[in-house]
Amino acid sequence: MKSQTAIHYTDNYLINPTNPITVNLIGAGGTGSNMLMALAKMNHSLIALGHSGLQLNLFDDDIITTANQGRQLFADAELGLPKAVALINRTNRFFGTNWKAVTEQFSTTNLKSLPIQGKANIFISCVDTASARFDIASVLEGFTEYNNWELNKCLYWMDIGNAQHTGQVILSSIGNIPQPTSKLFRTVSNLPYVTDEFRELLQSQGDNNEPSCSLAEALEKQDLFINSTLANMGASLLWKLFRDGMTKHRGFFLNLSEFRSQPIMVG
Repeated sequence: MKSQTAIHYTDNYLINPTNPITVNLIGAGGTGSNMLMALAKMNHSLIALGHSGLQLNLFDDDIITTANQGRQLFADAELGLPKAVALINRTNRFFGTNWKAVTEQFSTTNLKSLPIQGKANIFISCVDTASARFDIASVLEGFTEYNNWELNKCLYWMDIGNAQHTGQVILSSIGNIPQPTSKLFRTVSNLPYVTDEFRELLQSQGDNNEPSCSLAEALEKQDLFINSTLANMGASLLWKLFRDGMTKHRGFFLNLSEFRSQPIMVG
């Protein structure tokens, strides 16, 4: 007998929200700056389709340097500015949004000072270190209680990470997402955290987050288009949650030097 395809149905609040979907984008570097642009396009398209759209907070405590230009979307006139402020100001002017820049790290140590104590419907982490991922997971562990009415009920965490030519996107649910009864599919209510599923691999990696002194040095760590490719493919997965209301994929591995992508299936 053929086994049923595993499917995760999107939480209904993302599809029919009473308010804009709240998003915490953590990290405004190579991947985060490109993800911000993808989310701005997504917000504009959702509103055009009658959806409430997105309301976003961008978290980053870093300052723009010349080494950030090229891979990241920064101009000469923005050198010395906080990354989050420069990106959010530009996005708000272009798209007419009212998104917010938070010039602090998203972490357990300053959670009480963050907007709405760090809560949001969707979290997207674009961070450089394993320790930052474990810290985000610790924060989200406190948000796992499912709430049917809360404006900022925490539903999904998308983590994006990369090396020089490779990377991955992992979509997780924050707790269990109620699933409808289905005769066609095997529904999956819980998508595991990247820090649970790949804990040993993350723990074996050292945290090397030293800043680059030049664009040439930065490109030795992360190639020119790995960040933008991961951001756009990750945004496409998120777009499917909104538009299709379901997904059989919860992420992918990417090898850009060989132009190969391997999907990660639900269940």
